[in-house]
Amino acid sequence: MNSSFAPLAEPPYYAVIFTNQHRAADDPAYHEMAEEMVALAKTMPGYLGFESARGEDGFGFAISYWASEDAIKNWKRQADHLNAQRRGRSDWYEDYAVRVAKVERAYRMKKQETVTGED
Repeated sequence: MNSSFAPLAEPPYYAVIFTNQHRAADDPAYHEMAEEMVALAKTMPGYLGFESARGEDGFGFAISYWASEDAIKNWKRQADHLNAQRRGRSDWYEDYAVRVAKVERAYRMKKQETVTGED
């Protein structure tokens, strides 16, 4: 899964929060499909970014960011994504929830590296 921050977009925009409990977290077919879906989402109009994490117990989340509700609807209806959704329900997920939220404000704090010149 992706372990980096998505870029901050200028609000307002939307977040699709996919929280899930995986049946078998080490399934190579799942990881391949997940990578394909992230690559495909990046090609969709209105895509802004993606973040995800998964614990050793199989609990995880994926958050995708979109410019509009129409962009989210188009992504949900995309044929390959529909196939991945079917596979998720039948093969990979014990439980999941999807939430769609409008992002009104966004900010980030990132510590700067300090270079001291000491060896």
